[in-house]
Amino acid sequence: MHPENLKKLLAAVQKGEIGIDTAVEKLRHMPFKDLGFVKVDTHRNLRKGCPEVIYCEGKQVADIRRIFKELARHNENVIATRAVAGVYRAVKKDFKSASYDERARIITLIQNPVEKKGLVIVVSAGTSDIPVAEEAAITAELLGAKTERLYDVGVAGIHRLLAHAEVLQKANVLVVVAGMEGALPSVVGGLVDKTVIAVPTSIGYGAHFGGVAPLLSMLNSCASGVVVVNIDNGFGAGYAAGLVNRLANRI
Repeated sequence: MHPENLKKLLAAVQKGEIGIDTAVEKLRHMPFKDLGFVKVDTHRNLRKGCPEVIYCEGKQVADIRRIFKELARHNENVIATRAVAGVYRAVKKDFKSASYDERARIITLIQNPVEKKGLVIVVSAGTSDIPVAEEAAITAELLGAKTERLYDVGVAGIHRLLAHAEVLQKANVLVVVAGMEGALPSVVGGLVDKTVIAVPTSIGYGAHFGGVAPLLSMLNSCASGVVVVNIDNGFGAGYAAGLVNRLANRI
């Protein structure tokens, strides 16, 4: 149940517009809704400030549609990650206002617009890293963060990054996405006094090992304040950045 719906429900009870039994019936499904093949967490927005997110890879399209409908029924913003175009077309049949970012592979249905505050800057080393960077940026925005993108500023042409050194300092938190040898987060970490969330990507040649090489480089960063998420995990980085940004705005 969305927090605003819960407030309305409690207000209706206080005014005597509905009885306790009716309110209890409405709250029965608040923790989760069991659809048989999945237990949809309808309580997550109250606990964490963001509704449950649908990870689409490995799921049947029909199952994704059912989960999507259940979350939407509770007046939640619905987010589906790693979604291919076919999944979007199926969801669009049910929700005309749903939108799709093909590069980030994210479907969104915004039923409760979120005010954007603070600043998360998402940095990519190369253009091949942009899909993961966009997944991070859109996720952070959905958690209420203003975002700026700074793309194609990798260490192969470090002057491109240094030209934006003042911009980097304005962020509450930065997400830095890089493949190949994964050096960029260390460089950014040496320039700013903010948390840097490093994202290794699976972009690179043979000994890159599908992202293991930049993952290890980032884990071994000599720059303080660099933390690392898993390979290609733009969603995880964007979510963490959104939470850090939210805390920064409370201070």
